[in-house]
Amino acid sequence: MRWLYAAAALLLVGLVSSTGAATRSDIGGPFQLTNQNGQRVNERSFGEPVLLYFGFMTCPAICPTDLAKMARISRQLQQQQGIKVRPVFVTIDPERDTPGKLKAYVKYFASDFVGLTGSAQEIAHITDAYHVYYKKVPSGDKSDQYMMDHSTILFLLDSQGRYLKHFGRAMDEKDIEQQVVTALADGA
Repeated sequence: MRWLYAAAALLLVGLVSSTGAATRSDIGGPFQLTNQNGQRVNERSFGEPVLLYFGFMTCPAICPTDLAKMARISRQLQQQQGIKVRPVFVTIDPERDTPGKLKAYVKYFASDFVGLTGSAQEIAHITDAYHVYYKKVPSGDKSDQYMMDHSTILFLLDSQGRYLKHFGRAMDEKDIEQQVVTALADGA
């Protein structure tokens, strides 16, 4: 029986390595959204690699923590490796997170941070492309009292807006920095 488990484990390792993150074509793709300045942008608008995160402004703890982590990673990559990576926040709550509100919010984390919003359909399109889960969860008696449940994945895109890799929330910042350096070198 032990050999059966070993064979299954080897098969799983083979499947995982044959569908490595850098070769995934089912994650990401074209999008058009509105930035915090009210300008329309797409996946190629940044002209540099991007760290992309999906969340919402009224998130009490998770999103601010993750956005601060993104800003630190971006700053460290610039200072220690000379690699410019733009932190980009995509709201999953376009009803409340307008460009004007996003402008003040993302500036809190870093001056080069970009906030993106759009119509409900545009947000659904980009979250589908990145396989991001989100759902409105009522939190009071009124329809405008709600929270957003969502996945917390950080995505790395190349300078052309193509998906390279993603990172789980629990991953250490230094590990992410090293993997960003490696992924950008491999993708160049």
